[in-house]
Amino acid sequence: MSKVVLITGGSSGIGKSIGEFLQTKNYKVYGTSRNPEKYPKSKFPIIALDVTQPDTISGCITELLVKEPRIDVLINNAGAGITGPIEEIPEAEIKRNFETNFFGPINVIKAVLPTMRNQNSGLIINVTSIAGYMGLPYRGIYSASKGALELVTEAFRMELKDFNIEMTNVAPGDFATNIAAGRYHAPVLEDSPYKEKYGNSLKTMNDHVDEGSDPKQMAEAIYKIIETKNPKIHYKVGVFMQKFSIVLKRILPDKVYESLLMKHYDL
Repeated sequence: MSKVVLITGGSSGIGKSIGEFLQTKNYKVYGTSRNPEKYPKSKFPIIALDVTQPDTISGCITELLVKEPRIDVLINNAGAGITGPIEEIPEAEIKRNFETNFFGPINVIKAVLPTMRNQNSGLIINVTSIAGYMGLPYRGIYSASKGALELVTEAFRMELKDFNIEMTNVAPGDFATNIAAGRYHAPVLEDSPYKEKYGNSLKTMNDHVDEGSDPKQMAEAIYKIIETKNPKIHYKVGVFMQKFSIVLKRILPDKVYESLLMKHYDL
């Protein structure tokens, strides 16, 4: 029997690449989007879901269970970027980012757990970010929301051991997707004390995305994890230096590492 996979944010970018790749491996794939009607040509079904709206989460799971008898894999991929000096980002935007990147995935997990517990099996993959391993300048809120999901997964895994449900994190680096177009950018204000350095950092961030890796690498990594009997707690996917930056943070003195980051972002 083909495994049933649900991918939040499956209509574009990394989520779409994962879904299309898994289909070639004989998985039954369902994606989600806030507006599924915009994707009539999707290669797999798209179900309506907004991770910030709990009623749409329950509606999505109910609809999926009408179509399929089980949910084998949940890939929490839906997320949102946010940039800006923390001092200048409106509180409402900070909360909105955490609703999408942290509370949303938790609520989707809660929605699938009863089904996975009843079938005594399941795998939950949370797509986080290498940025979640460090506080990046002008991306601090994004780093915090993804880092929070990394940590909560560690706790969740232990709580789920009795039910034969696995959970893991996959932290991607920069990939060539449309995430930059959809993220919240605090405006570069003319009278801001951060104007010059934030403006330069914003250009650097966008260049990194434009020059990012092929999302198919993430799809291949996800496939390998699904096929692994006992997945690890943390995975990192990206170019060598992005993954190595996590190792450097672990071994270097804090201020030395901070200096390297500031030099990288020309601060």
